Amino acid sequence: MFTDLIDLAAERLGGAVISANDEFFAPKEALLKAGAPEWREGVYTERGKWMDGWETRRRREAGHDWCLVRLGLPGVVRGIVVDTSFFRGNYPEACSVEGTTTQGTPGPEALLDASWTEILPRSSLKGDTRNEFAVAAADRLTHLRLNIFPDGGVARLRVFGEVVPKSSRISGVHGEVDLAAMENGAFVVSCSDMFFGHRQNLILPGRSTHMGDGWETKRRRGAGHDWSIIRLAASGRIHRVELDTDHYKGNAPAAFSLEGSEATGVTQEELTTAIRSWGEIIPLTSLQPHTRHSFECESAARSPISHVRLNIFPDGGIARLRLFGAPSA
Repeated sequence: MFTDLIDLAAERLGGAVISANDEFFAPKEALLKAGAPEWREGVYTERGKWMDGWETRRRREAGHDWCLVRLGLPGVVRGIVVDTSFFRGNYPEACSVEGTTTQGTPGPEALLDASWTEILPRSSLKGDTRNEFAVAAADRLTHLRLNIFPDGGVARLRVFGEVVPKSSRISGVHGEVDLAAMENGAFVVSCSDMFFGHRQNLILPGRSTHMGDGWETKRRRGAGHDWSIIRLAASGRIHRVELDTDHYKGNAPAAFSLEGSEATGVTQEELTTAIRSWGEIIPLTSLQPHTRHSFECESAARSPISHVRLNIFPDGGIARLRLFGAPSA
Protein backbone atom coordinates (compact mmCIF):
# COMPACT_ATOMS: atom_id res chain seq x y z
CA MET A 1 0.00 0.00 0.00
CA PHE A 2 1.40 3.40 -0.94
CA THR A 3 0.62 4.80 2.54
CA ASP A 4 3.57 2.72 3.83
CA LEU A 5 5.86 5.03 1.87
CA ILE A 6 7.28 8.38 2.98
CA ASP A 7 5.15 11.54 2.99
CA LEU A 8 7.28 13.65 0.68
CA ALA A 9 5.32 16.80 1.56
CA ALA A 10 5.67 16.49 5.35
CA GLU A 11 6.42 19.77 7.12
CA ARG A 12 9.22 18.24 9.19
CA LEU A 13 10.97 17.24 5.96
CA GLY A 14 10.72 20.80 4.63
CA GLY A 15 7.38 20.62 2.82
CA ALA A 16 5.41 23.86 2.54
CA VAL A 17 2.36 25.32 0.85
CA ILE A 18 3.92 28.37 -0.72
CA SER A 19 0.97 29.95 -2.55
CA ALA A 20 -2.80 29.71 -3.02
CA ASN A 21 -5.22 31.74 -5.09
CA ASP A 22 -7.56 32.05 -2.09
CA GLU A 23 -7.59 31.12 1.60
CA PHE A 24 -10.46 33.24 2.90
CA PHE A 25 -11.85 30.88 5.53
CA ALA A 26 -8.84 28.78 6.54
CA PRO A 27 -5.08 29.10 5.82
CA LYS A 28 -3.24 27.05 3.23
CA GLU A 29 -0.46 26.15 5.70
CA ALA A 30 -2.84 23.87 7.63
CA LEU A 31 -2.87 21.41 4.70
CA LEU A 32 0.47 19.92 5.75
CA LYS A 33 0.04 19.90 9.54
CA ALA A 34 1.51 16.73 11.00
CA GLY A 35 -1.41 15.92 13.28
CA ALA A 36 -4.82 14.60 12.34
CA PRO A 37 -7.52 17.20 11.61
CA GLU A 38 -9.59 18.33 14.58
CA TRP A 39 -13.06 19.78 15.11
CA ARG A 40 -13.77 22.67 17.48
CA GLU A 41 -17.44 22.88 18.22
CA GLY A 42 -18.83 26.41 18.33
CA VAL A 43 -15.52 28.15 17.51
CA TYR A 44 -15.72 30.97 14.97
CA THR A 45 -13.35 33.61 13.60
CA GLU A 46 -14.22 36.95 12.06
CA ARG A 47 -14.30 35.12 8.71
CA GLY A 48 -16.62 32.32 9.78
CA LYS A 49 -16.47 28.83 11.32
CA TRP A 50 -12.99 27.79 12.42
CA MET A 51 -11.86 24.86 10.26
CA ASP A 52 -8.70 22.83 10.50
CA GLY A 53 -7.49 22.91 6.92
CA TRP A 54 -7.39 25.09 3.81
CA GLU A 55 -10.74 26.57 2.80
CA THR A 56 -11.56 29.04 0.04
CA ARG A 57 -14.58 31.32 -0.29
CA ARG A 58 -17.62 30.34 -2.36
CA ARG A 59 -16.74 30.89 -5.99
CA ARG A 60 -19.20 33.09 -7.94
CA GLU A 61 -17.41 33.00 -11.29
CA ALA A 62 -15.95 30.39 -13.61
CA GLY A 63 -12.69 28.66 -12.75
CA HIS A 64 -11.32 26.71 -9.80
CA ASP A 65 -9.07 27.17 -6.77
CA TRP A 66 -5.51 25.92 -6.36
CA CYS A 67 -2.43 25.90 -4.16
CA LEU A 68 1.28 25.26 -4.78
CA VAL A 69 3.18 22.76 -2.61
CA ARG A 70 6.95 22.45 -2.32
CA LEU A 71 7.86 18.87 -1.45
CA GLY A 72 10.11 18.51 1.56
CA LEU A 73 12.01 15.75 -0.21
CA PRO A 74 11.88 15.43 -4.01
CA GLY A 75 10.87 12.06 -5.33
CA VAL A 76 8.54 9.85 -7.34
CA VAL A 77 4.93 10.12 -6.17
CA ARG A 78 3.08 6.82 -5.71
CA GLY A 79 -0.09 7.98 -3.97
CA ILE A 80 -1.95 11.03 -2.70
CA VAL A 81 -4.43 11.44 0.16
CA VAL A 82 -6.82 14.38 -0.01
CA ASP A 83 -8.39 14.41 3.44
CA THR A 84 -11.69 16.29 3.77
CA SER A 85 -12.25 15.44 7.46
CA PHE A 86 -14.99 17.65 8.99
CA PHE A 87 -15.68 19.34 5.65
CA ARG A 88 -19.24 18.12 5.06
CA GLY A 89 -21.22 20.83 3.28
CA ASN A 90 -18.19 22.75 2.14
CA TYR A 91 -15.80 20.23 0.52
CA PRO A 92 -14.75 20.45 -3.16
CA GLU A 93 -16.61 18.41 -5.72
CA ALA A 94 -13.37 17.16 -7.26
CA CYS A 95 -9.62 17.62 -7.34
CA SER A 96 -6.64 17.11 -9.62
CA VAL A 97 -2.89 17.23 -9.03
CA GLU A 98 -0.04 18.37 -11.27
CA GLY A 99 3.71 18.11 -10.73
CA THR A 100 6.86 19.81 -11.89
CA THR A 101 10.62 19.62 -11.31
CA THR A 102 12.67 22.76 -10.81
CA GLN A 103 16.17 23.73 -9.75
CA GLY A 104 16.74 25.68 -6.57
CA THR A 105 13.85 27.18 -4.59
CA PRO A 106 11.73 29.21 -7.02
CA GLY A 107 9.03 31.58 -5.79
CA PRO A 108 5.33 31.37 -6.65
CA GLU A 109 5.61 33.57 -9.75
CA ALA A 110 8.29 31.37 -11.31
CA LEU A 111 6.35 28.23 -10.46
CA LEU A 112 3.19 29.49 -12.14
CA ASP A 113 5.21 29.80 -15.34
CA ALA A 114 6.71 26.31 -14.99
CA SER A 115 5.78 23.35 -17.16
CA TRP A 116 3.27 21.20 -15.25
CA THR A 117 2.36 17.56 -15.85
CA GLU A 118 -0.88 16.04 -14.61
CA ILE A 119 -0.25 13.13 -12.24
CA LEU A 120 -3.82 12.79 -10.92
CA PRO A 121 -6.63 13.58 -13.35
CA ARG A 122 -9.77 15.30 -12.14
CA SER A 123 -11.26 12.91 -9.56
CA SER A 124 -14.40 13.08 -7.44
CA LEU A 125 -14.08 13.74 -3.72
CA LYS A 126 -16.21 12.67 -0.77
CA GLY A 127 -16.75 14.88 2.24
CA ASP A 128 -15.40 14.07 5.71
CA THR A 129 -13.26 11.31 4.15
CA ARG A 130 -9.63 10.35 3.58
CA ASN A 131 -9.78 10.23 -0.22
CA GLU A 132 -6.92 7.98 -1.38
CA PHE A 133 -5.60 7.97 -4.95
CA ALA A 134 -2.86 5.76 -6.36
CA VAL A 135 -0.56 7.64 -8.74
CA ALA A 136 1.43 6.21 -11.64
CA ALA A 137 3.87 9.10 -12.04
CA ALA A 138 7.31 8.17 -13.38
CA ASP A 139 9.30 11.37 -12.96
CA ARG A 140 11.09 12.88 -10.00
CA LEU A 141 9.09 15.90 -8.79
CA THR A 142 9.93 18.86 -6.57
CA HIS A 143 6.58 20.72 -6.52
CA LEU A 144 2.87 19.92 -6.81
CA ARG A 145 -0.19 21.98 -7.68
CA LEU A 146 -3.41 20.84 -6.00
CA ASN A 147 -6.49 21.99 -7.90
CA ILE A 148 -9.94 21.86 -6.29
CA PHE A 149 -13.18 22.18 -8.28
CA PRO A 150 -14.72 24.62 -7.94
CA ASP A 151 -13.94 25.69 -4.33
CA GLY A 152 -14.22 24.50 -0.75
CA GLY A 153 -12.08 23.02 1.99
CA VAL A 154 -9.44 20.32 2.35
CA ALA A 155 -8.19 19.35 5.80
CA ARG A 156 -4.90 17.61 4.95
CA LEU A 157 -2.77 16.68 1.94
CA ARG A 158 -0.41 13.71 2.07
CA VAL A 159 1.96 12.86 -0.79
CA PHE A 160 3.44 9.37 -0.49
CA GLY A 161 6.37 8.28 -2.60
CA GLU A 162 9.99 7.31 -2.94
CA VAL A 163 12.70 9.84 -2.14
CA VAL A 164 14.99 10.64 -5.07
CA PRO A 165 17.62 13.16 -3.95
CA LYS A 166 20.04 14.92 -6.23
CA SER A 167 22.66 12.40 -7.26
CA SER A 168 25.33 14.75 -5.91
CA ARG A 169 24.17 14.00 -2.34
CA ILE A 170 25.68 10.51 -2.62
CA SER A 171 27.73 10.04 -5.78
CA GLY A 172 31.23 11.41 -5.72
CA VAL A 173 31.09 12.14 -1.99
CA HIS A 174 34.48 12.15 -0.33
CA GLY A 175 34.45 11.13 3.31
CA GLU A 176 31.50 9.98 5.38
CA VAL A 177 27.85 10.25 4.47
CA ASP A 178 24.83 8.92 6.36
CA LEU A 179 23.81 6.00 4.18
CA ALA A 180 20.68 5.47 6.30
CA ALA A 181 19.35 9.04 6.02
CA MET A 182 15.86 9.44 4.62
CA GLU A 183 16.89 12.65 2.85
CA ASN A 184 19.64 10.72 1.04
CA GLY A 185 17.17 8.13 -0.23
CA ALA A 186 17.26 5.40 2.43
CA PHE A 187 14.05 3.53 3.26
CA VAL A 188 12.96 1.21 6.06
CA VAL A 189 11.66 -1.73 4.06
CA SER A 190 9.96 -3.72 6.80
CA CYS A 191 9.97 -4.54 10.49
CA SER A 192 8.70 -7.18 12.89
CA ASP A 193 6.36 -4.77 14.69
CA MET A 194 5.67 -1.03 15.01
CA PHE A 195 2.77 -0.89 17.43
CA PHE A 196 3.81 2.35 19.16
CA GLY A 197 6.06 4.08 16.60
CA HIS A 198 6.42 3.92 12.82
CA ARG A 199 9.52 2.25 11.41
CA GLN A 200 10.33 5.22 9.10
CA ASN A 201 10.90 7.37 12.20
CA LEU A 202 14.24 5.57 12.58
CA ILE A 203 15.77 7.50 9.68
CA LEU A 204 14.06 10.90 10.00
CA PRO A 205 16.34 13.95 10.03
CA GLY A 206 17.30 15.50 13.35
CA ARG A 207 16.99 14.24 16.91
CA SER A 208 13.70 12.81 18.10
CA THR A 209 11.37 15.22 19.88
CA HIS A 210 9.45 12.83 22.17
CA MET A 211 8.89 9.13 22.85
CA GLY A 212 6.39 8.82 20.00
CA ASP A 213 8.93 10.10 17.47
CA GLY A 214 10.89 6.87 17.10
CA TRP A 215 10.32 3.21 16.24
CA GLU A 216 8.81 1.29 19.14
CA THR A 217 7.43 -2.25 19.31
CA LYS A 218 4.86 -3.75 21.66
CA ARG A 219 5.97 -5.72 24.71
CA ARG A 220 7.14 -9.14 23.58
CA ARG A 221 5.60 -12.03 25.54
CA GLY A 222 7.23 -14.93 23.74
CA ALA A 223 10.61 -16.00 22.48
CA GLY A 224 12.47 -14.08 19.79
CA HIS A 225 13.32 -10.44 19.20
CA ASP A 226 12.24 -7.50 17.07
CA TRP A 227 13.98 -6.16 13.95
CA SER A 228 13.89 -3.60 11.14
CA ILE A 229 15.42 -3.86 7.66
CA ILE A 230 16.76 -0.66 6.09
CA ARG A 231 17.62 -0.22 2.41
CA LEU A 232 20.60 2.12 2.29
CA ALA A 233 20.64 5.22 0.12
CA ALA A 234 23.48 3.61 -1.81
CA SER A 235 25.61 0.51 -1.44
CA GLY A 236 28.66 1.26 0.63
CA ARG A 237 30.95 0.36 3.53
CA ILE A 238 29.84 1.44 6.99
CA HIS A 239 32.50 2.99 9.22
CA ARG A 240 30.51 4.34 12.14
CA VAL A 241 27.10 3.69 13.70
CA GLU A 242 25.03 5.98 15.89
CA LEU A 243 22.05 4.48 17.69
CA ASP A 244 19.91 6.80 19.80
CA THR A 245 17.48 5.66 22.52
CA ASP A 246 16.53 9.27 23.25
CA HIS A 247 13.29 9.52 25.33
CA TYR A 248 13.12 5.74 25.81
CA LYS A 249 13.75 5.42 29.54
CA GLY A 250 11.67 2.50 30.80
CA ASN A 251 11.24 0.92 27.40
CA ALA A 252 14.64 0.91 25.70
CA PRO A 253 15.88 -2.46 24.36
CA ALA A 254 18.35 -4.32 26.56
CA ALA A 255 20.68 -4.88 23.61
CA PHE A 256 21.01 -4.72 19.85
CA SER A 257 23.01 -6.11 16.96
CA LEU A 258 23.47 -4.94 13.38
CA GLU A 259 23.89 -7.09 10.26
CA GLY A 260 24.45 -6.20 6.62
CA SER A 261 23.96 -7.74 3.20
CA GLU A 262 24.41 -6.88 -0.46
CA ALA A 263 20.84 -7.48 -1.60
CA THR A 264 20.36 -5.08 -4.52
CA GLY A 265 17.41 -6.23 -6.60
CA VAL A 266 16.02 -8.50 -3.91
CA THR A 267 12.27 -8.13 -3.29
CA GLN A 268 10.83 -7.13 0.07
CA GLU A 269 9.38 -10.61 0.53
CA GLU A 270 12.77 -12.22 -0.07
CA LEU A 271 14.39 -9.86 2.42
CA THR A 272 11.93 -10.69 5.18
CA THR A 273 11.27 -14.39 4.57
CA ALA A 274 14.04 -15.93 2.48
CA ILE A 275 16.71 -13.69 3.96
CA ARG A 276 20.06 -13.88 2.26
CA SER A 277 23.30 -14.27 4.11
CA TRP A 278 23.64 -11.47 6.66
CA GLY A 279 27.10 -10.52 7.84
CA GLU A 280 27.71 -9.18 11.31
CA ILE A 281 28.54 -5.47 11.54
CA ILE A 282 28.08 -5.01 15.30
CA PRO A 283 27.69 -8.05 17.58
CA LEU A 284 25.16 -8.27 20.38
CA THR A 285 25.81 -5.16 22.46
CA SER A 286 24.11 -3.75 25.56
CA LEU A 287 22.17 -0.47 25.28
CA GLN A 288 21.49 2.27 27.79
CA PRO A 289 18.14 4.06 28.09
CA HIS A 290 17.80 7.65 26.85
CA THR A 291 21.33 7.65 25.40
CA ARG A 292 23.03 8.50 22.13
CA HIS A 293 25.38 5.57 21.43
CA SER A 294 28.28 5.66 18.98
CA PHE A 295 30.21 2.68 17.62
CA GLU A 296 33.21 2.43 15.35
CA CYS A 297 32.99 -0.69 13.20
CA GLU A 298 35.46 -2.81 11.34
CA SER A 299 33.32 -3.22 8.21
CA ALA A 300 35.23 -0.68 6.09
CA ALA A 301 37.34 -3.40 4.49
CA ARG A 302 34.37 -5.63 3.70
CA SER A 303 32.44 -5.77 0.47
CA PRO A 304 29.82 -3.01 0.10
CA ILE A 305 26.35 -3.66 1.51
CA SER A 306 22.98 -2.36 0.35
CA HIS A 307 20.78 -3.37 3.32
CA VAL A 308 21.13 -3.62 7.09
CA ARG A 309 19.06 -5.45 9.66
CA LEU A 310 18.77 -3.77 13.05
CA ASN A 311 17.96 -6.36 15.73
CA ILE A 312 16.72 -5.28 19.17
CA PHE A 313 16.52 -7.63 22.16
CA PRO A 314 13.89 -8.40 23.10
CA ASP A 315 11.74 -5.37 22.19
CA GLY A 316 11.39 -1.64 22.88
CA GLY A 317 12.09 1.67 21.21
CA ILE A 318 14.88 3.20 19.12
CA ALA A 319 14.73 6.91 18.32
CA ARG A 320 17.23 7.17 15.46
CA LEU A 321 19.76 5.09 13.53
CA ARG A 322 22.66 6.70 11.66
CA LEU A 323 25.02 4.68 9.46
CA PHE A 324 28.01 6.72 8.35
CA GLY A 325 30.21 5.35 5.64
CA ALA A 326 31.57 5.62 2.14
CA PRO A 327 29.26 4.99 -0.82
CA SER A 328 30.51 2.67 -3.52
CA ALA A 329 31.83 4.26 -6.69
